Amino acid sequence: MKKTIVSALGAAAMSVTAFGASAATLDDVKAKGFVQCGVSQGLPGFSNPDSAGNWTGIDVDLCRGVAAAVFGDASKVKYTPLSAKERFTALQSGEIDVLSRNTTWTATRDTTLGLNFAGVNYYDGQGFMVRNDLGVKSALELSGASICTNTGTTTELNVADYFRANKLEYEIVAFEKADEVVAAYDAGRCDVYTTDQSGLYAQRLKLTNPADHTVLPEIISKEPLGPVVRQGDDQWFNLVKWTHFAMVNAEELGITSANAEEMKNSDNPAIKRVLGTEGEFGAALGVGNDWAFSIISQVGNYAESFNRNVGPDTPLAISRGTNDLWSKGGLQYAPPIR
Repeated sequence: MKKTIVSALGAAAMSVTAFGASAATLDDVKAKGFVQCGVSQGLPGFSNPDSAGNWTGIDVDLCRGVAAAVFGDASKVKYTPLSAKERFTALQSGEIDVLSRNTTWTATRDTTLGLNFAGVNYYDGQGFMVRNDLGVKSALELSGASICTNTGTTTELNVADYFRANKLEYEIVAFEKADEVVAAYDAGRCDVYTTDQSGLYAQRLKLTNPADHTVLPEIISKEPLGPVVRQGDDQWFNLVKWTHFAMVNAEELGITSANAEEMKNSDNPAIKRVLGTEGEFGAALGVGNDWAFSIISQVGNYAESFNRNVGPDTPLAISRGTNDLWSKGGLQYAPPIR
């Protein structure tokens, strides 16, 4: 029995090593002085560079939050643009420290790739976009359509499931890079564009005439999107996970980037713990006790990030919906810092 246990442990260790996991990611990050963050190749609202190369978006804010927690400086991040096909290999190999790139949490990805999902920073679902002149009002009217999408994602399987269940014919036209999919759809090489519904709203902005296209109402899947790290390093896993939780807790407690300093004077024990004026919660994460204060004051709470990047006052104009706080009918819920 003892020999069997040792063999199993050895196999597990070999598996972790094969995926490039390190039990000291935080030490490595501190030594090089920045977080290497894997992002998309350009998805407005989530991870997208401007003309000067400055990255913004919900996924970017997660990376900035991790940097704020580690260094007290949200700017200490370098970004690696990755296609859907490249993203997991880049993380497994150690090329990046964290993947924050509109990536769906699934059983296979969570158990067979040597990776851990560190939470859900955007609850999404797959949808369809069509040209208005196609005259289609529902996905159930898409029989015989050609459908553009990305390779290396969950979308192809979701399309297959949906069209088979509804006895609809279809043809997939797949590309590796998101911009290739957008260009093909915009050029009329396919009838339909499918990806996460949030992505459809974002990519529609890149089309020649965005107003000529409609996102259909159907949601055909659950797409919980969130940051990913390598297995085998619980401290780094915890730090990335609690970066997101800190932003959600801050929203619930009314702590914002504008009032975080003032809120240090609060008598509310929950606020004091989040801002580091009570307790020693940073030590277990390997960072300073003001880790959450740094995140909130420099990046903002979850609502600030959502509204700034994808909210009603942005070109994407996405309502909070399922991404609202649990106390307001949404799904965003964070364990307490205590």
